[in-house]
Amino acid sequence: MTIQQWLFSVKGRIGRREFWIWMAIWLCAMALLFTLAGSDWLSLQSAAFILVCLLWPTAAVVVKRLHDRGKSGAWALLLILSWMLMAGNWEMLAGIWQWALGRFMPTLIMVMMLIELGAFEGKPGGNKYGDEARPVKFR
Repeated sequence: MTIQQWLFSVKGRIGRREFWIWMAIWLCAMALLFTLAGSDWLSLQSAAFILVCLLWPTAAVVVKRLHDRGKSGAWALLLILSWMLMAGNWEMLAGIWQWALGRFMPTLIMVMMLIELGAFEGKPGGNKYGDEARPVKFR
């Protein structure tokens, strides 16, 4: 698999190694982005633009990793649900429900997805999403 297929295509499958490589790159990019934006070296609009540009490669990597596990890419919508729950205003609810919907459920979803994508091996052999995952050719 080429780097272009790895980062911009939702077709195919990738293994845990490629998933963790992208997550490390993404984490470093986010840390650098927020550091530059926080110290006024980068405007907030530029930081937001870069963040939006990084959404597609992240979605492509997550969907291909789900395919390797034999699951549909639609499972990635759980990550959007967890973000929406975390960003919601739950002040209209009683204290325990604010915590449950605004913190516990999003954290549970994210941890379960991280375990699913990053810890479990892919299904051996081919499946309906493609042949067995091949390593990315970084050179």
